[in-house]
Amino acid sequence: MSQSHLPYRRPAELVEAGLIDAAALAAVEQAATAFPLLLPRQLAALIDPADPADPIARQFVPQAEEMEIRPEDRADPIGDQTYSPQAGIVHRYPDRVLLTPLLTCAAHCRFCFRRTRVGDTAAAMSPAEIDAALAYIAARPEVREVVITGGDPLMLGPRRIGLLLAALAGIAHLDVVRFHTRLPVVAPDRIDAAMVAALCPPPQAGFSVWLAVQINHARELAPATAQALARLTDTGLPLLAQTVLLKGVNDSAATLEALFRALVRQRVRPYYLHHPDLAPGTGHFRPSLAEGRALMRTLRGRLSGIALPTYVLDIPGGFGKVPVGPDYWDEDSLTVTDPSGRRHSRPQG
Repeated sequence: MSQSHLPYRRPAELVEAGLIDAAALAAVEQAATAFPLLLPRQLAALIDPADPADPIARQFVPQAEEMEIRPEDRADPIGDQTYSPQAGIVHRYPDRVLLTPLLTCAAHCRFCFRRTRVGDTAAAMSPAEIDAALAYIAARPEVREVVITGGDPLMLGPRRIGLLLAALAGIAHLDVVRFHTRLPVVAPDRIDAAMVAALCPPPQAGFSVWLAVQINHARELAPATAQALARLTDTGLPLLAQTVLLKGVNDSAATLEALFRALVRQRVRPYYLHHPDLAPGTGHFRPSLAEGRALMRTLRGRLSGIALPTYVLDIPGGFGKVPVGPDYWDEDSLTVTDPSGRRHSRPQG
């Protein structure tokens, strides 16, 4: 691969490319020691260096604020390790498990809730560990869904994805296999014909395959990403979008509305709007829950149901994901609030 196609890994390269000022280099280098820089050039091309609040740069370029560790920050903010009975498996809910075959990504999101572990190439599951994980799933008929995450599981490549789906197809009680990925955004050229074919469920599978793509700003839906998403949806693969509510990136009703409308146009259903987790060094990305609830109340009156995700919080410590959107029904007064904020009486029943 030529140097011009390699991702940015050294902060000095960002100075050379005009993506950061030389005066910021020392702070960026310090932040990159805690969580390494990894920025594909195709993604970096979307950054406007003249905009100090560029939403792409804010997500992927290391920032001095990352060195601030707050008292509430946690290395394992959603309790993955607590609910991991064996290597590569997180079993938090009775009917589904997470499978994490690797912890590498094509880009490093600065707000990543697994930032203390992502990038560890030694954490990739061995063939024996994958076999053990599959045996764990096969032995539990209550498990109906496998969420393949990481890292970015599409970094496995088409061959290994095909082998994994073929192995899962031998487990009769599965209804859904879901991949969580950022690849269509950060490396859309990797969503080629071979990748799309590999993601289609094998003929003998009794499950459907879903993709949940993380997309946080409409600027990420560049032509190459739109084409990658179209290649997936044209094949019949159902696509969901997961968005993280990030201060300074998408924490306005207008920005979120533009994103969710753009996603629906691309045949991608906005699924979850995540409140940021308490990962170390990410406090500057976190708005308050009150701010997030206010945004959702505003969006309720602007967007139809298919364009409106559920606002959720992962309870710190691994106690599960819960909706935290605004309330409209008041049980005490038997009144309901409409999207404009007006209250109306409604009898029970």
